[in-house]
Formats: sequence, structure tokens, C-alpha cells
Amino acid sequence: MHDPVPRLPSLLEAVLSVGTDLELRATLQHIVDAAAELTDAPYAALDMTDPARDGLKEIRTAERPDLAGPPRPPEPPEPSEPSEPPEPPEPSEPPEPSEPSELVVPSELVVPIHVDDEVFGDLRLTGKRDAPFTDEDEQLVRVLATQAGIAIGNARLYETARQRERWIEGAAAVTTALLSGESAADALMTVAERARRLAKAEAGVILRPTEDGGMEAVTASTPDGPSDIVGAVIEPGSPVLEQLLGGEPVFIDDSATDPRMTTDVRHRFGPSMMLPLQAGGRLIGTLALPRRRGGRPYTAVERLLATQFASQAALALVHAEAQHSRERLAVYEDRDRIARDLHDLVVQRLFATGMMLESTQRRSAGADDDAHAILGRAVDELQSTVQDVRTAIFALQQPPADAPTTFRGKVLREAAGAAAVLGLQPSTRFTGAVENLLVEPVAGRLLTALRRALAAASRRAGVSRVEIAVDATAPLPDGRPGVRLTVFDDGDTGNGRAEGGGSEGGGSGTTVTWRSPL
Repeated sequence: MHDPVPRLPSLLEAVLSVGTDLELRATLQHIVDAAAELTDAPYAALDMTDPARDGLKEIRTAERPDLAGPPRPPEPPEPSEPSEPPEPPEPSEPPEPSEPSELVVPSELVVPIHVDDEVFGDLRLTGKRDAPFTDEDEQLVRVLATQAGIAIGNARLYETARQRERWIEGAAAVTTALLSGESAADALMTVAERARRLAKAEAGVILRPTEDGGMEAVTASTPDGPSDIVGAVIEPGSPVLEQLLGGEPVFIDDSATDPRMTTDVRHRFGPSMMLPLQAGGRLIGTLALPRRRGGRPYTAVERLLATQFASQAALALVHAEAQHSRERLAVYEDRDRIARDLHDLVVQRLFATGMMLESTQRRSAGADDDAHAILGRAVDELQSTVQDVRTAIFALQQPPADAPTTFRGKVLREAAGAAAVLGLQPSTRFTGAVENLLVEPVAGRLLTALRRALAAASRRAGVSRVEIAVDATAPLPDGRPGVRLTVFDDGDTGNGRAEGGGSEGGGSGTTVTWRSPL
């Protein structure tokens, strides 16, 4: 055995080099390269005992053809003879006994690396041809392996800390985004997108419970943008679904072959995590993070951090929903206050003013025809204003984000939609118990006629005023109870017709009338 002292500087340099980088993959590469340099081995590799823990399978050194013959893989090479049965050699040309030992049987040195009393992997060196590995080589590699175990432990701690930092920052960013007032759809996409990037997954998918007890993908984030994943369904009764509904995460090694997976897109993915979004005992949905087919398995640390992220994201979603509800409630309360003020103050004053004008009109009858006519027009305008204010009060009492369910609300929605085209808000007046008297299919036909009349008005030039009147007390010419819709605009004369009625044109504008029995 040679004296190891002359090679001590090289050993010290190698020991120092394995601790120069805190990133795990770089640390392992330093270990493999240092072992090859110490022993003059042309090939070196580090095989991990538990690849799933760190997401790494094998680290190899670069080939060093100056120290070896033809390039060989790190595994012990197979005999160089062809696999087919060889032809029997002629007696005059027997094989030399020294050739197999020189060309076929290289020396090999295997040293385990321990990290925290566990075998991390085997450091394997092969391919040395001028001489077999010596005891000195083994001693040097074992010293290196001891230092390598410490360096690997430190790199693991650093990598875990970095992962925790990234996931915590991601969870904080998601919480901030959700509480900034995003819509429900945008909030779910924020969670899916951030989780996909943190997990380095092929997709981030949010599934929501369905009415029949299954789950459906409602949001999906992929590197290539919109995906056909949305709409994929986990059918009721699936073992995976039972775990998720019970609040348990599901970890899958290969989505394409796992019998628990039943979606029609499972064949596209490999390792996957399915994490329940649960807060306060309420299951909001599921966060699925599948990797591509054949991708690296999720490590135990990644599973833990992703589960914690899902719990915090679920809590943020619940808080964002509560905040949105509080904001909506504040809007409703403010609208109710405005409606009460309009009704209690403005309408009452307008009504009182109208009564005074009507009284004055009666007293002035016969005295001055012009003044009497002016007062009549003022009373009519005031009554129209009172009706408009009442319509505005009714609109204020409707939920702003919900589709109207009442007949009045539907008429007001049509008027608001026409306002965007006309550039002005049509006035609306209702007479009679329209909510009770107008039911389907009459209400639907009236709304259709209203849309046609407003569309015709929008095509006329010079429109500065549009009036909509719905009278549920107007009888038909034959005396039957009926409803009458009248739409007036002051635009240029044009032709237009509505079902059950007609239009009248003239210099004063166009009036469209529609009638129907109740």
C-alpha cells in the first residue's frame, strides 16, 4: 500500500470542493467529480438508494477518454464478445489467456455514502485499466464519502428551506391576490396557476363538487394556455373521490395506469397530487397537480408543502368570498338607503307639487286657456317624473350582479341594454299589477316585442327621448282584459312593426304599440 500523504493535498482539495455549493444536484456532481479525480478513474457515478426522496436517480461524471480505452457506461461492461454463439476457434489460433483480463474485467470500487445514519447511495468508480483500485484509493474515497454525507445533509436542509420559502411566498401572493377583489373565476385561476408553477407540474386544475356527487374540472392552468382539461369529470363512487370528500389528499405515482383514476385525460399525465381545498369543515373543491407522463415523482417534502399550500389557499378563498359578500351587502344597504330617501323625500315632494299644480289648474279653468294648457303639461311631466323616480327606486332594490327574476326587472334590463346603443336612458312607466297579471307566455312575448321596438328606435336618427309604458289595465277592443306596451321615440319618421300592434310615424316621432290578452 502506498503512503497516502503525497495525495493528501488532493484529498483536502476534494473535501473542500464538495461543500462549496448548497444546491443538492451541484453538490452531488462535485462529489462524483472529486472521486474520479482522486482515483484517476475514467468513470464515476452516484446511485441514489431512494430516488423519490430528492427527485434524483443518478449523477455521473463526464467521460475521461484520456484515462480509459473505448468509452463505456458506468455499469460494469459486458464481455466484448458478440452475444451470438461464437464459431469454434481453429486449433492453430488459441485465444491468449491474458486478453480477457486486460479488455473485459476492469476494476471497480463501490463505497456507500451515509447521511444521518441512512444509506444515501453508492459511489461507484469503474474503468481503471492500468491497475486495479488500491487500498489507498478506497481509503481516500471513504474519507471523501464521509465528508460527502455531511455536505449532502446540509444541501438537503438548504433545499428544503428554499422550497418552503417559495411555497410560503406563493401562498402569500395567492392570499393577497384573492383579497384584492378578484372575481370567483379569477380567484380559482390564480390558485391553479401559482400552484402549477410552484410544483413544476404540467397542469394546475381546480375541481368543484357536482350536484350528483362527483367532481368536475372548472379551471385549468397549463403552460400552453387554454386546455381541454376543463369539463373532465370524476364520477361518483370513485375511490379517489371518496378520499377527497373525506378531506384526505391523494398521491398518485402514475395517473395513466392507476386504477383509481377515471377521467378521460388521465393517460396524458404521470405523477400527480390531488389536494382537498377545505376550510372550516367545508370542502370548496380539489387542487390537482399532475406532472407529465414519465415525469419525476413528487418528494415527501413537496407533498407536505403542497398540502399546506392547499389548506391556506382554501382559507383565502373562503375569506375572499366572505369579503365579497360583505361588499355586496354594503352596496345593497347603500342602495336601500338611497331608495328610501328617494321615496320618502323626493317622491312625496313631487307628489305634493303635482297636487298643487292640479288644484291651480282647476281654479284657472276658463280664465286663461294658455295658462291652463301649460299647467296641464306641467302636471303630465311631473307625473312622468314621479313614475321615473319610482322605476329608479325599484331598480335600486334589485341585486346588481344577478339576473332579474321579476317582470319589472326584466323590462328595466332591456331598457338598460338599449341605453348603451341609444346613448340615452329610456324612461319606463308601469301601470297596474304587472307582476301578478303578466305571466308566461304573455310576459315573454311582450319582452320580445320590446326588444324589437328598441332595436328599431336605435336605427332611427335624431333620437333624444325614448319612453316605455306597460299598462296591465288596458282592455282589448273586444272588452277582454289585456296588456298594452307602448314604445315612443322622437327620432326621424321610420317604419316599424311589432307583433300584435303597429307603429305610427310623424313629425313628432314614432310610437310602437303592442297588445295582448292577459
